[in-house]
Amino acid sequence: MAALLTTASFLPQAIKTIRSKNTQGLSLFMYIIFSSGVFLWLVYGIRIHDMPVIVANSVTLVFALIILTYKIRYK
Repeated sequence: MAALLTTASFLPQAIKTIRSKNTQGLSLFMYIIFSSGVFLWLVYGIRIHDMPVIVANSVTLVFALIILTYKIRYK
């Protein structure tokens, strides 16, 4: 449930940013740190074979990396 809620809470901002390509109000440094943390949670989930942790962090990482890419590309 925790994985579902945290991933779901991130999706509205991710979808809004992807649609608008507007990253002006987003911190590049924060998204680098956030993406790194999500990646490490994904690695942890893989190591302990925990499917909810793997799926939630995979989805979140994909969206976080898209936003990070947009932040860098559309300065």
